[in-house]
Amino acid sequence: MRRTATEGHGPVRYGPPLPGDGLPVPPELSAVLAAAASRTAGEPVGGGPALREAACGYWARRGLSCEPAAVAAAPGAPALLLALTAALGGDVLVPRPCAAWWGPYARLLGRPAFHVPTPAECGGVPDPYALLETVRRVRAEGGDPRLLVLSVADDPTATVAPPELLHETVEAAAAAGLHLASDETWRDTLHEPRDTVLLSPAEMLPERVTVVTDLTGALLPAGWPAAVARFPASAAGDGLHARVLDVLTALDARVAAPVAAAAGYALAEPEPLTEHRAAAVRLHARVAAAAHATVVAAGALARPPRAGRHLYADLAPLRGALAARGVGDAQDLEDFLTGRLGMPAPGGHRFGDDLGALRVRLSTSPLLGGTEDERAACLSSPAPLELPQVQRALITVKSVFDDLRDAQRWEPPR
Repeated sequence: MRRTATEGHGPVRYGPPLPGDGLPVPPELSAVLAAAASRTAGEPVGGGPALREAACGYWARRGLSCEPAAVAAAPGAPALLLALTAALGGDVLVPRPCAAWWGPYARLLGRPAFHVPTPAECGGVPDPYALLETVRRVRAEGGDPRLLVLSVADDPTATVAPPELLHETVEAAAAAGLHLASDETWRDTLHEPRDTVLLSPAEMLPERVTVVTDLTGALLPAGWPAAVARFPASAAGDGLHARVLDVLTALDARVAAPVAAAAGYALAEPEPLTEHRAAAVRLHARVAAAAHATVVAAGALARPPRAGRHLYADLAPLRGALAARGVGDAQDLEDFLTGRLGMPAPGGHRFGDDLGALRVRLSTSPLLGGTEDERAACLSSPAPLELPQVQRALITVKSVFDDLRDAQRWEPPR
Protein backbone atom coordinates (compact mmCIF):
# COMPACT_ATOMS: atom_id res chain seq x y z
CA MET A 1 0.00 0.00 0.00
CA ARG A 2 1.32 3.41 -0.91
CA ARG A 3 1.89 5.75 2.02
CA THR A 4 0.29 9.15 1.70
CA ALA A 5 1.61 12.52 2.81
CA THR A 6 -1.07 12.75 5.48
CA GLU A 7 0.34 9.67 7.22
CA GLY A 8 3.24 11.80 8.36
CA HIS A 9 6.21 9.95 6.93
CA GLY A 10 7.86 12.85 5.10
CA PRO A 11 11.35 13.85 6.28
CA VAL A 12 10.29 17.45 7.02
CA ARG A 13 6.51 17.20 7.35
CA TYR A 14 6.79 14.73 10.19
CA GLY A 15 9.12 15.85 12.93
CA PRO A 16 8.29 14.33 16.31
CA PRO A 17 7.71 17.22 18.72
CA LEU A 18 9.51 17.74 21.99
CA PRO A 19 8.15 15.29 24.56
CA GLY A 20 5.56 17.31 26.48
CA ASP A 21 4.92 16.79 30.17
CA GLY A 22 1.24 15.92 29.64
CA LEU A 23 0.33 17.69 32.88
CA PRO A 24 -2.17 20.44 33.73
CA VAL A 25 -0.85 23.98 33.49
CA PRO A 26 -0.17 25.55 36.91
CA PRO A 27 -3.01 27.99 37.69
CA GLU A 28 -0.56 30.81 38.47
CA LEU A 29 0.90 30.50 34.97
CA SER A 30 -2.51 30.37 33.31
CA ALA A 31 -3.53 33.50 35.22
CA VAL A 32 -0.55 35.45 33.85
CA LEU A 33 -1.39 34.41 30.29
CA ALA A 34 -5.06 35.28 30.75
CA ALA A 35 -4.23 38.70 32.21
CA ALA A 36 -2.17 39.49 29.11
CA ALA A 37 -4.72 38.18 26.61
CA SER A 38 -6.05 41.66 25.86
CA ARG A 39 -2.68 43.03 24.79
CA THR A 40 -2.95 44.24 21.21
CA ALA A 41 0.58 45.52 20.71
CA GLY A 42 2.92 42.88 19.35
CA GLU A 43 6.09 41.85 21.15
CA PRO A 44 9.13 43.33 19.37
CA VAL A 45 11.30 41.02 17.28
CA GLY A 46 13.86 39.46 19.60
CA GLY A 47 11.66 39.97 22.67
CA GLY A 48 10.74 42.96 24.78
CA PRO A 49 12.82 44.30 27.69
CA ALA A 50 10.89 42.44 30.38
CA LEU A 51 11.30 39.07 28.71
CA ARG A 52 15.00 39.58 28.02
CA GLU A 53 15.62 40.78 31.60
CA ALA A 54 13.88 37.68 32.93
CA ALA A 55 16.06 35.48 30.70
CA CYS A 56 19.19 37.16 32.09
CA GLY A 57 18.06 36.41 35.63
CA TYR A 58 17.35 32.79 34.71
CA TRP A 59 20.85 32.31 33.28
CA ALA A 60 22.55 34.23 36.09
CA ARG A 61 21.12 31.73 38.59
CA ARG A 62 22.88 29.05 36.54
CA GLY A 63 26.24 30.78 36.49
CA LEU A 64 25.86 32.36 33.05
CA SER A 65 25.72 36.12 33.46
CA CYS A 66 24.57 38.22 30.51
CA GLU A 67 23.03 41.54 29.54
CA PRO A 68 19.59 41.97 27.93
CA ALA A 69 21.28 43.34 24.80
CA ALA A 70 22.86 39.90 24.29
CA VAL A 71 19.53 38.03 24.44
CA ALA A 72 17.03 37.25 21.70
CA ALA A 73 13.64 35.57 21.99
CA ALA A 74 11.59 33.82 19.33
CA PRO A 75 8.50 31.61 19.06
CA GLY A 76 10.41 28.38 19.55
CA ALA A 77 14.00 27.17 19.38
CA PRO A 78 13.79 26.14 15.68
CA ALA A 79 13.34 29.79 14.67
CA LEU A 80 16.38 30.80 16.73
CA LEU A 81 18.57 28.01 15.38
CA LEU A 82 17.48 28.71 11.81
CA ALA A 83 18.33 32.39 12.26
CA LEU A 84 21.67 31.56 13.90
CA THR A 85 22.65 29.21 11.07
CA ALA A 86 21.63 31.70 8.42
CA ALA A 87 23.62 34.42 10.18
CA LEU A 88 26.77 32.33 10.49
CA GLY A 89 26.71 30.81 7.01
CA GLY A 90 28.54 27.62 6.18
CA ASP A 91 27.72 24.00 6.98
CA VAL A 92 26.32 22.47 10.17
CA LEU A 93 27.66 19.64 12.32
CA VAL A 94 25.35 17.69 14.62
CA PRO A 95 25.79 14.57 16.77
CA ARG A 96 24.23 11.27 15.74
CA PRO A 97 21.55 10.87 16.95
CA CYS A 98 20.25 14.39 17.57
CA ALA A 99 17.00 16.23 18.20
CA ALA A 100 14.56 15.66 15.34
CA TRP A 101 14.24 19.36 14.52
CA TRP A 102 17.96 19.99 14.02
CA GLY A 103 18.04 18.47 10.54
CA PRO A 104 14.97 19.97 8.79
CA TYR A 105 15.86 23.60 9.50
CA ALA A 106 19.30 23.11 7.91
CA ARG A 107 17.72 21.51 4.85
CA LEU A 108 15.35 24.44 4.54
CA LEU A 109 18.40 26.70 4.29
CA GLY A 110 20.00 24.41 1.74
CA ARG A 111 22.79 23.51 4.16
CA PRO A 112 24.01 19.97 4.67
CA ALA A 113 23.97 18.72 8.24
CA PHE A 114 26.94 16.43 8.81
CA HIS A 115 26.40 13.86 11.54
CA VAL A 116 29.21 13.05 13.95
CA PRO A 117 29.20 9.84 16.05
CA THR A 118 28.72 10.14 19.80
CA PRO A 119 30.68 8.16 22.41
CA ALA A 120 29.32 5.06 24.12
CA GLU A 121 28.51 6.76 27.44
CA CYS A 122 26.12 9.45 26.20
CA GLY A 123 24.44 11.18 23.31
CA GLY A 124 24.09 14.86 22.50
CA VAL A 125 27.82 15.62 22.37
CA PRO A 126 30.01 14.26 19.55
CA ASP A 127 33.15 12.28 20.18
CA PRO A 128 35.99 14.84 19.99
CA TYR A 129 38.22 12.74 17.71
CA ALA A 130 35.33 11.94 15.38
CA LEU A 131 34.50 15.66 15.33
CA LEU A 132 37.98 16.66 14.22
CA GLU A 133 38.05 13.92 11.58
CA THR A 134 34.63 14.97 10.25
CA VAL A 135 35.72 18.61 10.01
CA ARG A 136 38.90 17.57 8.18
CA ARG A 137 36.97 15.39 5.73
CA VAL A 138 34.27 17.97 5.04
CA ARG A 139 36.84 20.68 4.36
CA ALA A 140 38.86 18.33 2.16
CA GLU A 141 35.71 17.78 0.10
CA GLY A 142 35.15 21.51 -0.31
CA GLY A 143 32.69 22.04 2.54
CA ASP A 144 32.71 24.90 5.01
CA PRO A 145 31.72 23.70 8.51
CA ARG A 146 31.10 26.63 10.84
CA LEU A 147 28.48 25.58 13.40
CA LEU A 148 28.33 22.66 15.83
CA VAL A 149 24.99 22.06 17.53
CA LEU A 150 25.06 19.97 20.69
CA SER A 151 23.02 19.29 23.84
CA VAL A 152 24.47 18.31 27.19
CA ALA A 153 21.08 17.11 28.47
CA ASP A 154 19.92 15.35 25.36
CA ASP A 155 16.89 14.61 23.27
CA PRO A 156 16.56 11.85 22.11
CA THR A 157 18.93 9.81 24.28
CA ALA A 158 17.90 11.29 27.68
CA THR A 159 21.57 11.22 28.74
CA VAL A 160 23.73 13.92 30.34
CA ALA A 161 27.25 14.34 28.96
CA PRO A 162 30.00 14.13 31.62
CA PRO A 163 32.02 17.34 32.06
CA GLU A 164 35.32 15.74 31.02
CA LEU A 165 33.92 14.60 27.68
CA LEU A 166 32.25 17.94 27.11
CA HIS A 167 35.52 19.74 27.81
CA GLU A 168 37.37 17.61 25.23
CA THR A 169 34.68 18.19 22.62
CA VAL A 170 34.60 21.94 23.24
CA GLU A 171 38.39 22.09 22.92
CA ALA A 172 38.20 20.17 19.64
CA ALA A 173 35.51 22.52 18.34
CA ALA A 174 37.60 25.55 19.28
CA ALA A 175 40.65 24.08 17.53
CA ALA A 176 38.51 23.58 14.43
CA GLY A 177 37.29 27.18 14.53
CA LEU A 178 33.64 26.27 15.01
CA HIS A 179 30.88 28.26 16.67
CA LEU A 180 28.77 26.21 19.09
CA ALA A 181 25.03 26.30 19.63
CA SER A 182 24.27 24.69 22.98
CA ASP A 183 20.67 23.49 23.13
CA GLU A 184 19.89 23.59 26.86
CA THR A 185 16.18 22.92 26.63
CA TRP A 186 16.37 19.96 29.02
CA ARG A 187 18.86 21.22 31.60
CA ASP A 188 16.11 21.74 34.21
CA THR A 189 14.79 18.17 33.92
CA LEU A 190 17.64 16.25 35.54
CA HIS A 191 16.30 13.11 37.21
CA GLU A 192 18.93 13.20 39.96
CA PRO A 193 19.98 16.86 40.15
CA ARG A 194 22.05 16.42 43.31
CA ASP A 195 24.09 13.61 41.78
CA THR A 196 24.43 14.92 38.22
CA VAL A 197 26.97 17.52 37.17
CA LEU A 198 25.74 19.53 34.20
CA LEU A 199 28.03 22.15 32.70
CA SER A 200 27.22 24.45 29.82
CA PRO A 201 29.73 24.79 26.97
CA ALA A 202 29.30 28.54 27.51
CA GLU A 203 31.15 28.14 30.82
CA MET A 204 34.10 26.62 28.98
CA LEU A 205 34.25 28.64 25.76
CA PRO A 206 32.18 31.80 26.38
CA GLU A 207 33.38 33.65 23.29
CA ARG A 208 32.20 30.94 20.87
CA VAL A 209 28.97 29.58 22.36
CA THR A 210 25.38 30.68 21.82
CA VAL A 211 22.99 29.09 24.32
CA VAL A 212 19.49 28.26 23.08
CA THR A 213 16.70 27.23 25.46
CA ASP A 214 13.21 26.25 24.37
CA LEU A 215 10.97 27.08 27.31
CA THR A 216 8.58 24.24 26.50
CA GLY A 217 11.24 21.88 27.85
CA ALA A 218 10.55 22.68 31.51
CA LEU A 219 8.94 26.10 31.89
CA LEU A 220 5.95 26.39 29.52
CA PRO A 221 3.32 24.07 28.02
CA ALA A 222 4.14 22.72 24.57
CA GLY A 223 1.42 24.83 22.95
CA TRP A 224 2.90 28.14 24.14
CA PRO A 225 5.96 28.50 21.89
CA ALA A 226 8.80 30.62 23.25
CA ALA A 227 12.56 30.27 23.32
CA VAL A 228 15.50 32.45 24.29
CA ALA A 229 19.10 32.65 23.12
CA ARG A 230 22.16 34.03 24.93
CA PHE A 231 24.95 35.35 22.70
CA PRO A 232 28.65 35.74 23.56
CA ALA A 233 29.61 38.97 25.34
CA SER A 234 32.01 40.24 22.66
CA ALA A 235 32.10 42.35 19.53
CA ALA A 236 31.70 39.19 17.46
CA GLY A 237 28.76 38.14 19.64
CA ASP A 238 27.14 41.56 19.19
CA GLY A 239 27.47 41.26 15.42
CA LEU A 240 26.02 37.75 15.44
CA HIS A 241 23.13 38.91 17.61
CA ALA A 242 22.38 41.72 15.16
CA ARG A 243 22.41 39.38 12.17
CA VAL A 244 20.13 36.93 13.97
CA LEU A 245 17.67 39.76 14.64
CA ASP A 246 17.78 40.59 10.93
CA VAL A 247 16.72 37.05 10.08
CA LEU A 248 14.02 36.96 12.76
CA THR A 249 12.72 40.27 11.40
CA ALA A 250 12.55 38.86 7.89
CA LEU A 251 10.59 35.90 9.25
CA ASP A 252 8.46 38.16 11.48
CA ALA A 253 9.26 35.62 14.19
CA ARG A 254 7.75 37.26 17.28
CA VAL A 255 6.67 35.74 20.56
CA ALA A 256 2.95 36.37 21.06
CA ALA A 257 2.45 39.03 23.74
CA PRO A 258 0.45 36.84 26.15
CA VAL A 259 2.99 34.03 25.77
CA ALA A 260 5.81 36.53 26.35
CA ALA A 261 4.17 37.56 29.63
CA ALA A 262 3.89 33.92 30.71
CA ALA A 263 7.47 33.24 29.60
CA GLY A 264 8.81 36.18 31.63
CA TYR A 265 6.92 34.97 34.69
CA ALA A 266 8.21 31.41 34.23
CA LEU A 267 11.81 32.55 33.71
CA ALA A 268 11.62 34.43 37.02
CA GLU A 269 11.01 31.02 38.64
CA PRO A 270 8.49 31.91 41.36
CA GLU A 271 8.04 29.28 44.03
CA PRO A 272 4.73 27.79 42.77
CA LEU A 273 6.30 27.07 39.38
CA THR A 274 9.55 25.68 40.75
CA GLU A 275 7.58 23.33 42.99
CA HIS A 276 5.44 22.23 40.04
CA ARG A 277 8.52 21.69 37.88
CA ALA A 278 10.28 19.64 40.57
CA ALA A 279 7.21 17.44 41.02
CA ALA A 280 6.88 16.96 37.26
CA VAL A 281 10.54 16.00 36.94
CA ARG A 282 10.25 13.47 39.78
CA LEU A 283 7.14 11.96 38.19
CA HIS A 284 8.65 11.55 34.75
CA ALA A 285 11.90 10.23 36.21
CA ARG A 286 10.00 7.44 38.00
CA VAL A 287 7.99 6.51 34.93
CA ALA A 288 11.06 6.65 32.68
CA ALA A 289 13.00 4.38 35.06
CA ALA A 290 10.13 1.87 35.08
CA ALA A 291 9.86 1.89 31.28
CA HIS A 292 13.64 1.56 30.96
CA ALA A 293 13.69 -1.47 33.26
CA THR A 294 10.95 -3.12 31.21
CA VAL A 295 12.66 -2.49 27.88
CA VAL A 296 16.05 -3.72 29.10
CA ALA A 297 14.54 -6.82 30.75
CA ALA A 298 13.11 -7.76 27.35
CA GLY A 299 16.58 -7.74 25.82
CA ALA A 300 16.67 -4.31 24.19
CA LEU A 301 19.53 -1.88 24.79
CA ALA A 302 19.00 1.55 26.35
CA ARG A 303 21.10 3.92 28.40
CA PRO A 304 19.47 4.80 31.74
CA PRO A 305 17.49 8.03 31.28
CA ARG A 306 19.03 10.92 33.21
CA ALA A 307 17.01 13.89 31.95
CA GLY A 308 13.87 14.73 30.06
CA ARG A 309 10.67 12.79 29.53
CA HIS A 310 11.80 10.01 27.24
CA LEU A 311 14.23 7.17 26.65
CA TYR A 312 15.99 5.89 23.56
CA ALA A 313 16.02 2.15 22.91
CA ASP A 314 17.95 -0.03 20.47
CA LEU A 315 16.01 -3.16 19.55
CA ALA A 316 18.80 -4.76 17.51
CA PRO A 317 18.99 -7.76 19.89
CA LEU A 318 15.33 -8.46 19.00
CA ARG A 319 15.84 -8.17 15.24
CA GLY A 320 14.83 -11.76 14.52
CA ALA A 321 11.50 -11.48 16.33
CA LEU A 322 10.82 -8.15 14.68
CA ALA A 323 11.69 -9.48 11.23
CA ALA A 324 9.11 -12.23 11.72
CA ARG A 325 6.56 -9.44 12.20
CA GLY A 326 7.62 -7.59 9.06
CA VAL A 327 9.84 -5.06 10.85
CA GLY A 328 13.07 -4.52 8.95
CA ASP A 329 14.02 -0.90 9.60
CA ALA A 330 13.33 2.06 11.86
CA GLN A 331 10.26 3.17 9.90
CA ASP A 332 8.73 -0.29 10.22
CA LEU A 333 9.62 -0.27 13.92
CA GLU A 334 7.94 3.10 14.36
CA ASP A 335 4.77 1.84 12.70
CA PHE A 336 4.80 -1.43 14.63
CA LEU A 337 5.35 0.05 18.11
CA THR A 338 3.03 3.00 17.56
CA GLY A 339 0.25 0.54 16.72
CA ARG A 340 1.01 -1.96 19.48
CA LEU A 341 1.66 0.56 22.25
CA GLY A 342 -1.08 2.99 21.23
CA MET A 343 1.31 5.93 21.56
CA PRO A 344 3.80 7.74 19.32
CA ALA A 345 7.08 5.86 19.00
CA PRO A 346 9.23 7.74 16.47
CA GLY A 347 12.00 5.68 14.93
CA GLY A 348 15.66 6.55 15.18
CA HIS A 349 15.79 7.74 11.56
CA ARG A 350 13.84 10.79 12.73
CA PHE A 351 16.86 11.68 14.88
CA GLY A 352 19.56 11.17 12.27
CA ASP A 353 20.29 7.51 12.98
CA ASP A 354 20.57 5.05 10.10
CA LEU A 355 17.25 3.79 8.76
CA GLY A 356 18.47 0.22 9.17
CA ALA A 357 19.13 0.64 12.89
CA LEU A 358 16.21 -0.54 15.01
CA ARG A 359 16.08 2.41 17.39
CA VAL A 360 13.12 4.27 18.83
CA ARG A 361 12.33 7.09 21.23
CA LEU A 362 9.65 6.37 23.81
CA SER A 363 8.09 9.25 25.73
CA THR A 364 6.74 9.01 29.26
CA SER A 365 3.85 11.47 28.91
CA PRO A 366 1.45 8.99 27.21
CA LEU A 367 1.97 6.61 30.14
CA LEU A 368 0.35 9.01 32.62
CA GLY A 369 -3.24 8.46 31.53
CA GLY A 370 -5.67 9.74 28.94
CA THR A 371 -7.55 12.44 30.84
CA GLU A 372 -6.45 15.62 32.56
CA ASP A 373 -7.74 14.32 35.88
CA GLU A 374 -5.68 11.14 35.55
CA ARG A 375 -2.53 13.07 34.72
CA ALA A 376 -3.14 15.51 37.58
CA ALA A 377 -3.51 12.55 39.94
CA CYS A 378 -0.09 11.32 38.83
CA LEU A 379 1.48 14.65 39.73
CA SER A 380 0.05 14.69 43.26
CA SER A 381 0.41 10.99 44.08
CA PRO A 382 3.25 9.82 46.35
CA ALA A 383 3.21 6.50 44.44
CA PRO A 384 2.30 7.31 40.81
CA LEU A 385 3.43 3.91 39.51
CA GLU A 386 0.67 2.30 41.56
CA LEU A 387 -2.11 4.33 39.97
CA PRO A 388 -4.36 2.21 37.72
CA GLN A 389 -3.80 4.21 34.54
CA VAL A 390 -0.03 4.11 34.90
CA GLN A 391 -0.06 0.42 35.73
CA ARG A 392 -2.17 -0.31 32.64
CA ALA A 393 0.18 1.67 30.41
CA LEU A 394 3.30 0.01 31.80
CA ILE A 395 1.69 -3.43 31.51
CA THR A 396 1.05 -2.71 27.84
CA VAL A 397 4.71 -1.76 27.33
CA LYS A 398 5.81 -4.90 29.19
CA SER A 399 3.48 -7.13 27.19
CA VAL A 400 4.70 -5.83 23.83
CA PHE A 401 8.38 -6.12 24.71
CA ASP A 402 8.03 -9.45 26.50
CA ASP A 403 6.31 -10.89 23.41
CA LEU A 404 9.30 -9.83 21.33
CA ARG A 405 11.73 -11.31 23.88
CA ASP A 406 9.89 -14.64 23.97
CA ALA A 407 9.68 -14.79 20.18
CA GLN A 408 13.39 -14.02 19.91
CA ARG A 409 14.21 -16.97 22.17
CA TRP A 410 12.40 -19.29 19.82
CA GLU A 411 13.91 -17.74 16.70
CA PRO A 412 15.86 -20.52 14.91
CA PRO A 413 19.55 -19.87 14.26
CA ARG A 414 20.35 -18.53 10.81
